[in-house]
Amino acid sequence: MREYLRIHKREILMAYAQILIGSVIGAAAYPTFLIPNNIAPGGLTGVATILNYLAGWRVGITALVLNIPLFLIGYRTMGKVFAFRSLVATALFTILIDILPLKPVSEDPLLGTLFGGVVLGIGLGLILRGGATTGGSDMVARMVHRRFSFITVGMFLFALDFLVVLAAAIFIGGTQALYAMIDIYVCGRVIDAVMVGFGGNKACFVMTDAWQKITGRVLNEIERGCTLLEAKGAYSGTSRPVVMCVMSRQEMTTLKRIVQEEDEKAFMFITEAHEALGEGFSRLDGKD
Repeated sequence: MREYLRIHKREILMAYAQILIGSVIGAAAYPTFLIPNNIAPGGLTGVATILNYLAGWRVGITALVLNIPLFLIGYRTMGKVFAFRSLVATALFTILIDILPLKPVSEDPLLGTLFGGVVLGIGLGLILRGGATTGGSDMVARMVHRRFSFITVGMFLFALDFLVVLAAAIFIGGTQALYAMIDIYVCGRVIDAVMVGFGGNKACFVMTDAWQKITGRVLNEIERGCTLLEAKGAYSGTSRPVVMCVMSRQEMTTLKRIVQEEDEKAFMFITEAHEALGEGFSRLDGKD
């Protein structure tokens, strides 16, 4: 029980550390890249950016005020832990936008769009890894999905981003709206990368009659484990195992050489393993 509590406490601290770091990084994207170039990257912070352009309202506090009623409406659709963490993340994220003592890094719209999307994506990705979100709109999206199942969460959030970009086109300008679309795309891709990991590991599958020799050499020469998957050829009807192993990019050259030396007629395909956890790789508890 003590060990469980110790691990649980460590996981909670790790989650809030990611939320804090993510909030700082994500918030930094606004004064350094997005606000100086009037880029409204979707969501309620995008609405706040438009209001900043029109009326000079501070982006952070405006976004926080817009989020509060959505949290009150939608928090019941989520677990208490997620709702509390999201409230903490939203408060930190929005307040830091206004108080971080940062100056614009670039007033070139394209650079601001690209680097703003990258920095914001890293921050939001860390917040999501910490088990939180930065917008009450996510909770409302889930509430709407529960009542109208044909409206998915992603569809709702996409519609919100689209309306924000449309508003940016009307009130700021078509060029800024196009930049905002690029920023949303870049931010989304970076979030995905942060969520699944930046590892350069590969998952390798080898179909060969020399599976025993290849497996033995992988174990001895590369010192990586292998898994044998039961498979049957659709044309030949012959049953034989498929060798599956996960390894780094650097080790791939050795594996290809081994397969070529043992069976030139072997069939092999390689896919990305975005995150490998367990023995020989990163630990399951997130520590290296």
